[in-house]
Amino acid sequence: MGSILNPYVAFNGNAREAMEFYQSVLGGELNVMTFGESGVPDAPAEQVMHAQLTSSAGYTVMASDTPPGMPYEPGQNIAISLSGDDGDALRGYFTGLSAGGTVTVPLEPQMWGDEFGAFTDRFGIGWMVNIAGSRSPG
Repeated sequence: MGSILNPYVAFNGNAREAMEFYQSVLGGELNVMTFGESGVPDAPAEQVMHAQLTSSAGYTVMASDTPPGMPYEPGQNIAISLSGDDGDALRGYFTGLSAGGTVTVPLEPQMWGDEFGAFTDRFGIGWMVNIAGSRSPG
């Protein structure tokens, strides 16, 4: 698979509606996982933990609803996502791009079985890195 780079958008409770709208325009396959399906405690069960739209033209848009306790900040609710299964390359991107910035989530195994981390680079741009199935959580 290698890796892909795409936008990741945070919404304030209407991620499903937005992603279904994008799908109606761009076409493609939409996969949605709610907080309830993933077992996240203290989050609205019907809201979106992660959604991914992949169009036949090759466009990918990812999104989620902002979970309780995290600020929703219009204008700062989009980040760049790097994801794939090339762990060495993605770890290198994380290290390089986060240099001089602020790591907000260390790159480490997560409950969904992937390795994930997030940071704001030295220019103020948010990034997320997800390495598919790279390590077992725990």
